[in-house]
Amino acid sequence: EDEITVFEKEMKEFWTKLKSVCGTEQINQTLALRDSCVESIKALSEKWSTKLKEGDQMIDKITEYSDGILQQSQRISENEEHLTELKSNLNQEEQQKQDLTDSIQELKEELMKKKEIISSKNKAAKEKVERLCKSKVLFEERLGLEIRRIHNEQLQFIFRHIDHKDPDKPYVFTLAINEQGDYEVTSCTPPLDCIEEFQLKVRETNNFSAFVANIRKAFTALSYK
Repeated sequence: EDEITVFEKEMKEFWTKLKSVCGTEQINQTLALRDSCVESIKALSEKWSTKLKEGDQMIDKITEYSDGILQQSQRISENEEHLTELKSNLNQEEQQKQDLTDSIQELKEELMKKKEIISSKNKAAKEKVERLCKSKVLFEERLGLEIRRIHNEQLQFIFRHIDHKDPDKPYVFTLAINEQGDYEVTSCTPPLDCIEEFQLKVRETNNFSAFVANIRKAFTALSYK
């Protein structure tokens, strides 16, 4: 617009000079030419002004689209980071799940082994108790011994005819099978100092008859004190 103003000013100056040197006809032709030129320039100016406005609008839209794309890119980047974090957490959870499954399986296998061991020990203990019960008649006949099964699968051994002054006086010890499957004396009346020694020996030799006979001998020796 500033250029147009300058151009119009120069045209006026040119027109003034032209009138002073040219005739009326030439002036009219020049005036018509000038008006045509001015109209053309004005139309061109309006056209390019419209184009410039459209260009500015287009630039604003492009800038707006660029900002929108930049924001979408940032959101996509954030979503990708979040997705990566979720995948990492999922992998950790899967690994923890697998570790837990392995631990449970190990515990199950260990439990099965312990059950088998306990079952085997219980079976061995029951077999020992059954063998002791089968020997009951023999012990009663030869040693004057009474055997009773009491609580917790324990056997109570009652000797009589030991004290010649009081043949009915009972001499008692109680026997159990411990968790290791060994013989264990849980009580002894009257107490014997050698009971621990007898207990260790029967665990080594597994000679139960000798064990019972030795305890009876110890009771007999105690009755003479």
